[in-house]
Amino acid sequence: MLHVLYLVHDVSDPAVRRRIIMLRAGGARVTLAGFRRTTGPVTEIEGLRPIDLGATRDGRFGQRLAAVAKAAVSIGSKLATMPRPDLIIARNLEMLALARRAKAVFQGAVPIVYECLDIHRLVLRDDLLGKALRGAERYLARDVKLLVTSSPAFIANYFKPFGQIAAPVELVENKYFDTAPVVADDRLKVENPAAPPWRIGWFGALRCRRSLQLLAEFTRRLDGRFEVILRGRPALSEFPDFHAFVEAEPFLSFRGPYRNPEDMSAIYSEVHFAWAIDFFEEGQNSEWLLPNRLYEGCRFGAVPISMGNTETGRFLNQQDIGVLLPEAAPEVLETALGRMEEDRFRKLKARVLARNPRTWSYDRSDCLAFVDKLRGLAAAPGPFVTEALA
Repeated sequence: MLHVLYLVHDVSDPAVRRRIIMLRAGGARVTLAGFRRTTGPVTEIEGLRPIDLGATRDGRFGQRLAAVAKAAVSIGSKLATMPRPDLIIARNLEMLALARRAKAVFQGAVPIVYECLDIHRLVLRDDLLGKALRGAERYLARDVKLLVTSSPAFIANYFKPFGQIAAPVELVENKYFDTAPVVADDRLKVENPAAPPWRIGWFGALRCRRSLQLLAEFTRRLDGRFEVILRGRPALSEFPDFHAFVEAEPFLSFRGPYRNPEDMSAIYSEVHFAWAIDFFEEGQNSEWLLPNRLYEGCRFGAVPISMGNTETGRFLNQQDIGVLLPEAAPEVLETALGRMEEDRFRKLKARVLARNPRTWSYDRSDCLAFVDKLRGLAAAPGPFVTEALA
């Protein structure tokens, strides 16, 4: 069985849990080690006891650098009792630095896979800091065997033009994971709530203040004809007043975190539309990403709402589905959605349901194929050619 050491920036990140599920469904054994953004150690993730490398803080770049430096000194003792892994996956740039330290601890040719699912705004700066970070990434990734990323736009707009990574690329989209093979379309059984009010679901990493303000103003303009349900993890480093803001809005409600994949069918059955817009790093990462909520919403029959000039918008345009906005303004949103009626919604939803559900989901066969490619890296750590998951 392939033994993977998974080094992560935040063991409590739900996306980390999803990747662990995918690796184990593919037949890999996983050892998890990483930082945390909780006050105390995380005792369990999917039955695994994480190796705690210390605490970091969201949005505190200097503090994270210091934590990485401290972990680089202690990682040898932290990993001393674990057996040598066949492969190391490093999630994000800071973990790539620690992966090289871990590789030295095991005193063997352990191949490293670099998993980069967001392009941080700091590495895109044109000043000394940005150039230094890109240089550090190129140096640390000089002999990685595979780059795993989630959007073609990350490759086209960052990795290729900046010449960051020479390794082959594996495109693993942020699709929903179906534990059973995706054959029958159970979305046809989902009954949407009666409307109006029409409900927009904004689920996942809630980090975009502009989206929150836009949705608040839009719902007030429509006087409750539309409501917004928010679920997930609000980034309080970006808007510490998140909870007070939402509580003060008559047509917005925050309903806490959820578990993926366990809760997805239930939470999307409560909404008609899925908010797939993010201005957090406008013009950069937010324009290039293909977010989890895009795939999850469509997987469960919600009609996606996106900006037309983003990678998400281009993807939806190719699929001929969704509501694409030319501009981020309450009046534009009102023009696009304000006169929504049952007949129009049924047509919008029917287009989503007409797409092959595998467009939105990975199943166990995809997990097996992914782990098999990783196994090939571990068996032959030289040059490796791969194709993206379809």
